[in-house]
Amino acid sequence: MKNFLIICAGIIILLTLSSVLAAQPPGLPSPPDQAPLGGLGLLAAAGGAYAWKKLRHKP
Repeated sequence: MKNFLIICAGIIILLTLSSVLAAQPPGLPSPPDQAPLGGLGLLAAAGGAYAWKKLRHKP
């Protein structure tokens, strides 16, 4: 009888805690941060200048 009461009490506790511990549904994702494109042109120009320098001074 004692084991039955412990099992019933455990089940009741687990059932009441399951509603408290339930995960909330995921929300909508936030919009992504936009990357700055100004630096991309500078990188392309620097890469082109470096390639031109390497090709011009090729032995």
